[in-house]
Amino acid sequence: MNNKSALLNRRTFLRGTGVALALPWFETFAADSPRRDKTPKRFVSVYHPDGVGLPLKSDPAWEDWSWFPHGDEKEFKLTKVLDVLEPLQSDITIYSGLSHPTARKVHGHSNADQYLTGAATGGHGPYKNSISLDQVYAEYAGKFTRHSCLVMSTNGGVGGPRGAQTQSFNREGRAIPAMNKPKQIFDMLFVTNTKDAAVRLARSKSALDFLIANTQSLGRQLSKHDQGTLQQYLDSVRDTEIKLAKAQRWIDTPIPEVETRNLHLDAEPREARLYFQTMYELIYLAFLSDSTRVATFQLGRENGEGPHDLLSMAVGLGGAHGLTHAVKKPKGWENLGTYNRYQAEEFGRFAQKLKDTPEPTGAGNMLDNTFAMHGSASSSFHLSRNYPIISAGGKNLGFQNGRYLKFGKGNEDNQAGAGIVSDAGWRGKIEAEELPLAQLFITILQRLGVETESFAGYTGTLGRV
Repeated sequence: MNNKSALLNRRTFLRGTGVALALPWFETFAADSPRRDKTPKRFVSVYHPDGVGLPLKSDPAWEDWSWFPHGDEKEFKLTKVLDVLEPLQSDITIYSGLSHPTARKVHGHSNADQYLTGAATGGHGPYKNSISLDQVYAEYAGKFTRHSCLVMSTNGGVGGPRGAQTQSFNREGRAIPAMNKPKQIFDMLFVTNTKDAAVRLARSKSALDFLIANTQSLGRQLSKHDQGTLQQYLDSVRDTEIKLAKAQRWIDTPIPEVETRNLHLDAEPREARLYFQTMYELIYLAFLSDSTRVATFQLGRENGEGPHDLLSMAVGLGGAHGLTHAVKKPKGWENLGTYNRYQAEEFGRFAQKLKDTPEPTGAGNMLDNTFAMHGSASSSFHLSRNYPIISAGGKNLGFQNGRYLKFGKGNEDNQAGAGIVSDAGWRGKIEAEELPLAQLFITILQRLGVETESFAGYTGTLGRV
């Protein structure tokens, strides 16, 4: 093996006793790389259950606490729900008028399974799902990376039919288990599976302690640009190690069986926020190291209690699902909007970090080469219509941002289905026409480099995106 090949192997992984650290892409070794595509194209989908707040225009809450912005494609104003994204407004796109036709009559408690698949999973009876958007891309991009995908959720596992705790489904329509323990995810990315690895790591202050000598040796071979990339990456890994040690306490702690209105949270709110941010940080590190180019993160289960309820408690509110049922109570719309705002804030923090990180290949920043999507399969009170979706990034993939895109007809002001507070509302007839979300998925796949003209039985791309 020549010296350059050895260096290339060390660029891919630095190895210490019990630890293997995947490293970022370095321009120093670009000429010798076997990769066909020098700039990674990445996809991440974040799903939040329970929909968003959509009060009627006649309700005073509409001005501040309606999830969708007010205005037109380029001249729009974010309400208090999404104003935390104002620093990124030129890097995001907000969509309305999209949904999966096969799910429009499915109650919101049963619709998360099809968010990334578009399959006719139905609300009852026989159940059959199909491949999810992320897994179509993972089949294509997985050959370039150590892991084909990173599947995560707050609840973990797969859940059950029509109660999925994962967004991801393979080509046979089987659910792919999600990971929800930060340490488990970190170890998968950075720790080798040897018998004595755990013992050796326990004796160490940090997994990085095993790698410092190799890192210093490699650093001398890198360009000045790559040395900066390496240092930024190692700092992020060490910071994440510290966070996940604290976050692990939160995920392993059962929810207290007490009335939430009488629950005085002390450590839990901070730990819940820390958990949320740590999960996003792990996606960031997985992308920066090019360990994977595909990730999904589900924030709870539809109609479910559990870990994701602590995310809403982190902002001083009760259980997440209950917020949608209490919008007519005092400050009800504001409470739901505050929780949706918190979700948007953490997504924005993640997107900003990608934007602040130069692409290791030198092609813009990481956000420019990442299509990050944040959404739900419900809008107003379990209504499986007009999915609230935000995308960030993708500039180098051909996406033009800084826009509020409205599709379909008859619901330009998002009032069809607004104000719903009971099951009678979602069962009612909605006159508005919506476009298949699958057409956005086809657009995404094509711009990620996948040659396809169809998804979930639909053809054609989504114009104007």
